[in-house]
Parts: sequence; structure tokens; C-alpha cells
Amino acid sequence: MSIPSHAFEQHTIAFYNVENLFDVVDDPHVFLDEDFTEFGRQNWTRNRYEKKLLKISEAISKIGFESTGKLPAIVGLAEIENKKVLNDLIQQPKLEKGHYDFIHYNSPDERGIDVAFLYDTRVFEPSHSEPLQILLENEQGERDTTRDILYVNGILAGTPVHIYVNHWPSRRDGVEATNNKRVEVARQLMEHIEKVDRERKRILNNLPIHDSHHVIIMGDFNDDPENDSIKEGILPNGFDNPTAGLKNFHRGSLNHQFKWNLFDQILISKSLHNDVPDSLYFHKADIFDDIMLRQWKGKYRGQPARTFVGKNYKGGYSDHFPVFAVFRRN
Repeated sequence: MSIPSHAFEQHTIAFYNVENLFDVVDDPHVFLDEDFTEFGRQNWTRNRYEKKLLKISEAISKIGFESTGKLPAIVGLAEIENKKVLNDLIQQPKLEKGHYDFIHYNSPDERGIDVAFLYDTRVFEPSHSEPLQILLENEQGERDTTRDILYVNGILAGTPVHIYVNHWPSRRDGVEATNNKRVEVARQLMEHIEKVDRERKRILNNLPIHDSHHVIIMGDFNDDPENDSIKEGILPNGFDNPTAGLKNFHRGSLNHQFKWNLFDQILISKSLHNDVPDSLYFHKADIFDDIMLRQWKGKYRGQPARTFVGKNYKGGYSDHFPVFAVFRRN
């Protein structure tokens, strides 16, 4: 007889690219910020902004709920403009019970979008955080700006964890033309992981809880699990990709030209497959692609219900589905 899930202490860790969560104020220091104002290209009104906050908070509140019966403990976010939108987000009625705080740093991205880290203050206590600046060059040898990686370590339900929130360079200029950028970001990420974990404890799953080195890498990688940046750049260095098997012909975290991709992934160190007393361990991963997040009619039926398609306002959630992993405590 199986043990009911409520018999375990369980926590959800999620990642969600929320598709351009901008406020309605024009920030003169942000290149494309004026698009997201009332008289800008996107006609971004306060009503549309508040509707977006309501929808994103509703989605977050349900990620992993069927497994754990509670809101996510940690949510990595992509395409966040600033601290104001994060403050507005965590104050939404659907998230008030989550007791959320957040960590955010402004990055040099030319679109003015960053990554961020939401956490339930009752179950996660941050010890340290910093933005990891990614250094890339274009063909002319000039700085090519992209999002920083957000690094946070702390204690999650009694277990030390190291978490990296990512949003890697896009494929806008072509998959092959931009592949080297994502491979280079993977290299720089691993360089930091090796510096923090010189003894490579992340590959060991039998260390006492406070001697272990558990690492979680989440993000929108703009690559699929089988691409070089993930398959060659990350996984051989002590990591598994429990989200990889979720991608198939009919399913993914985003859809481009009627083809599913799984750019949104959660990678875990091998140490998180353990039976160490009191430690968290990986239980399962999934895409949160509930019907409420989908287009329900027309030729895009079943795809993510987007906020915008080009300049056309659709009033949906995001062009990505969230992904999540459930961790149990031994």
C-alpha cells in the first residue's frame, strides 16, 4: 500500500518566466521600458498591469499544490523589471499566505529584464546572495550584455542549499549563431560552482546534512535538455536533469511555430538523491501546464495563453509554463 503524500514533509521549488512583468512607469535608465507605458508601443495601462499581477499570482499559488497542499517554498522568476513589481506581486491576495520575501538585483540587460528569487520566509532562510555578472563579447569584440545569474544560498527546511536562477541569451539571431553564447554562460556558471564547491561534495549523496553541498540550477536556458550548453556544459559536472523527460512532441514549457521546447528546466546535484536523516531529497518534477494557463480555442489551442502576441494584447498569463520540482524530507 502506498504512503499518502501528506505523510511527508514536502516543498515545491519552481521556476517561471512571466513574460515582461513591467510596471507602468517609464524608467529613463531602461532601454525598452517606454514600450510598457500607457502611451507606449504595448499600450501598457494600469488595468493591464494589475490584471497581469493577478494572473501570475494565481498561477504561482497553484504550482505544486496538488502534491504538497501549499504554496511553493521558492520560486525563481525571469523577465522581472524591478523591485516594485515584485513587491506588488507578493502582495496579491493569492500569495499573501505564502509569507513571501524576494531577492533581486538590477542587471545590465538591454531590455531591462532581470531574474528574481521569491521565498517563503517560514521555510527558507537566506545566508548569502549575489548577482553573477556574465561577460560576453559580440563579433566586434564589444561587451554583449545579458542577464546576470542570481546566486542564493541558505537553509531550506533545515537543509543547506545553493540555488542559481538563470535566464540565458536568446535565440533571436538564430540557434547556431547564438549557441556559443549559451555554452559560454554554462562555462561561467560552472566556474562559480567549482569555486564554491572545491571538494565536489555535490556528487556525494551520503554526507551528513550540514557537510553536504546541494545545488539547484533553475532557469530559462533558451536551450533544450539535449543541447550542448546543458548536456555537455552542466550535466557531466555532477548534475541530473529531472525535467528532461517531460519534453515530448506534445508537451513542453513553450511553443514556437507549433513546436514544443523545454527551455525552462530545473537541474539538481547528485547529492539530492539521498537518504540522509533529516535531509531534503528530490521526489519528482513536472511542468505546470494546467488548462487555466492554456489557450482554449483557435489555432493556438493548448499553447501558453500569452499576455501579448507581438503588439496585440491577449491578456493571458505568460508565453511560458512554469516548471517545478518537489522535494521531500527524510
